[in-house]
Amino acid sequence: MPVKKLMELLDKKNVKYINISHSTAYTAQEVAAQSHVSGKEFAKSVLFKLNGKLIMVVLPASYHVNLQMLKKEIGTEKIRLAYEQEFIDKFPDCEPGAMPPFGNLYGLKIYVDKSLSENEEIAFNACSHKEIIRMSYNKWENLVKPKVLHFASPTKT
Repeated sequence: MPVKKLMELLDKKNVKYINISHSTAYTAQEVAAQSHVSGKEFAKSVLFKLNGKLIMVVLPASYHVNLQMLKKEIGTEKIRLAYEQEFIDKFPDCEPGAMPPFGNLYGLKIYVDKSLSENEEIAFNACSHKEIIRMSYNKWENLVKPKVLHFASPTKT
């Protein structure tokens, strides 16, 4: 969904948000820096294949997925990072790598690391490498209904 549709959804649900434009950036940490958002508050979406199906995991930009923890939390051994060609057509109105953490709108099961839930607000890609949305974490969770797990660790710098 292009950012316009995402904003329409938020407007329809009476969710307050801020739309922020920034210089082109591709990694979650770059986007957070360009947007003056903490890496702990910037939600990045990562796609995995779980038993042959795509799932979305969401975590802070300054964290990384611990695959062993994710396997344990989900209760599986059959999970791997998805290849771009496996999901690019799932998000036809988003630039590759700029999917918002609304996997539920694309028919995907969504998991969020509990560290992200410690934030009052989060920010995330709005379908492009030049725009983000900032909103309440609780409002996001109410819209997305993700399963909250512990599968991420802070990235060492």
